[in-house]
Amino acid sequence: MRRNKERVLDEYLAASARSGDRAAFSRLAERWHGKLYAHACRLTGDQELARDVVQEGWGDIVRGLSRLNDATTFPAWAYRIVTRRAADAIRSAQRSRRLNAAYAVEPKLEIEGSEKVEAHTDGAPIRKAMAALPADQRVTIALFYREDFSVAETAAALGVPVGTVKTRLMHARRKIRASLEGGVSDE
Repeated sequence: MRRNKERVLDEYLAASARSGDRAAFSRLAERWHGKLYAHACRLTGDQELARDVVQEGWGDIVRGLSRLNDATTFPAWAYRIVTRRAADAIRSAQRSRRLNAAYAVEPKLEIEGSEKVEAHTDGAPIRKAMAALPADQRVTIALFYREDFSVAETAAALGVPVGTVKTRLMHARRKIRASLEGGVSDE
């Protein structure tokens, strides 16, 4: 695992927050809220639902931080909490739709402002190809490349086996490559 200054700072803040340092927790929350929100958006495809998911996730993080044995696992642990909350929220939303007989396709993810700014950079075709991926592959590839998680950390954050992460990454890469080359993926 690569340890850079950011990771070391996060480990320090998590360890300090775990022992009751409120200022450290506030700083940790400032640093991680945006990342956890983006993760929730990728999972749910709905900004409002993602806000609720992250808010509930932070409640779980606050309650469970004292039981976190290893501060180095904070990133994967926090992502796992948000992943579970998102899964719960999605299941709840699906039940509501079935009860109302209004089940519809989930809307595409559109993050306010950032997509418009990023559309003018060289990475726009890759982001477009990523947005077209199935949700499980999109989340996996985002954690691996955008958040710089290892395969093991990605597996822990998503609650899936390491082999599943590797398979999702392989299929996502193939689909992105096919999209960028103008071809059609064989998956």
